[in-house]
Amino acid sequence: MSGRDRFRIVQELGVGTKRGSDDLFLSNGPFKMNSQSSVNGNDSKKFKGDIRSAGAPSRVVHIRKLPMDVTEAEVISLGLAFGKVTNLLMLKGKNQAFVEMNTEEAANTMVSYYSTVTPLLRNQPIFIQFSNHKELKTDNSPNQARAQAALQAVNSVQSSSGLDSGMGLAGQSPVLRIIVENLFYPVTLDVLHQIFSKFGTVLKIITFTKNNQFQALLQYSDPMSAQHAKLALDGQNIYNACCTLRIDFSKLTSLNVKYNNEKSRDYTRPDLPSGDGQPSIDQTIAAAFGKEASLLGLSVQGVPGPLGHIAFPAAAAAGRMSLPGFGAGNCVLLVSNLHPERVTPQSLFILFGVYGDVQRVKILFNKKENALIQMTDGNQAQLAMSHLNSQRLYGKPLRIAVSKHQAVQLPREGQEDQGLTKDYSNSPLHRFKKPGSKNFQNIFPPSSTLHLSNIPSSVSEDDIRMLFSETGGVVKAFKFFQKDRKMALIQMGSVEEAIQALIELHNHDLGENHHLRVSFSKSTI
Repeated sequence: MSGRDRFRIVQELGVGTKRGSDDLFLSNGPFKMNSQSSVNGNDSKKFKGDIRSAGAPSRVVHIRKLPMDVTEAEVISLGLAFGKVTNLLMLKGKNQAFVEMNTEEAANTMVSYYSTVTPLLRNQPIFIQFSNHKELKTDNSPNQARAQAALQAVNSVQSSSGLDSGMGLAGQSPVLRIIVENLFYPVTLDVLHQIFSKFGTVLKIITFTKNNQFQALLQYSDPMSAQHAKLALDGQNIYNACCTLRIDFSKLTSLNVKYNNEKSRDYTRPDLPSGDGQPSIDQTIAAAFGKEASLLGLSVQGVPGPLGHIAFPAAAAAGRMSLPGFGAGNCVLLVSNLHPERVTPQSLFILFGVYGDVQRVKILFNKKENALIQMTDGNQAQLAMSHLNSQRLYGKPLRIAVSKHQAVQLPREGQEDQGLTKDYSNSPLHRFKKPGSKNFQNIFPPSSTLHLSNIPSSVSEDDIRMLFSETGGVVKAFKFFQKDRKMALIQMGSVEEAIQALIELHNHDLGENHHLRVSFSKSTI
């Protein structure tokens, strides 16, 4: 027996007859090897092991299909999120490794997690299962010494920082800080997970708004994946010409997630509560996109760059993903449950115009509680639907769906219409006609607070309060912008009151050739 690289495993049960091969037999069946099996070139290893039933839980996890040049630190990182890694055996000649966790529970959590999420090292899928061995016992051979040195380095970092999971190998964190600039379309936690999972195993995500910017913290299982994702995605657009990713390494080395909901997710802990009154992400998507949520997982093909061949959720499936080679979807919406005595084409033009440039509006002649609205493209139609569906207009919740019609037809000459069909294709009130307009960056859901602009200096706070009170709502608060008195925020008594005020007062003539501009605000007073 060679004195180099010997490895011993305490045997509790008989192995039976040896295989006549020098190859390591690794499958769901028993782990067997003869006493002089060649594992790593001319290195010899001696194996004795307790043979366990296939797939039975164990502290030892078997990893296969590793990249050729994988390091000990990268293999160790696979287990860090689930507990302390207490031992490691690298079989580089076989592209395999064995990782021993400090508890069977930690190993079980690790195997369970990777059974639902394919683990990646260096963008290569690997395979993880329970080993047939209860524990690893190692000697002082050179190869094994490197593994032990890597383990000691990891454990020293964890001990000094008091972390149970996550670490920054070579000073680099596995946690990325992500800022999404030019947020024209909503970016969900699931969209981030599907984009970043292409570069490694995503363990945890926390999303939040800071300095009026949508941000996220995302923890990979290892720093190498974080490095690859940063290099590939920094500066890329999620959607065409908008939602730009700005990525840096976080100073944090591990994330503490308390709830699994639409704002945060720990993919290693599916048992976490959703929080008090917090809707799950599935419910949120269902409310926003209706039947479109069933289209989750549509693969976007033909997309150049790092975002190609990623499965995006309902936003893409319904036409919001404005990427090369992907259809934009239908631009006509069917709006129902309208108030037939109060709704007009102009009111729908103003309201839906907050989310895109409305081309035509038709209130159905025999069913005035229904209308067809033609937007410029499918992206704008989807945006309007996701923000306005279920919002109350004149006391009734809007019901919005994509229409089967490709365009709104104008009435034929001499056809009775009662002014129910209007063509707005040449309207000067389109908010998004100018490419790169700031309006693209200021699209928000309906709220009780409205943003006002283009206010002449002669108009006072009392004038504006009086004007908005005349729409039938209650003005709860008002504030001019300190640096620019041409702009202000006004808070109405409810979202419904704000919607009605926006419809009635957007483009209202304030005198001195100033027409009031009204939009929804994400700020509060």
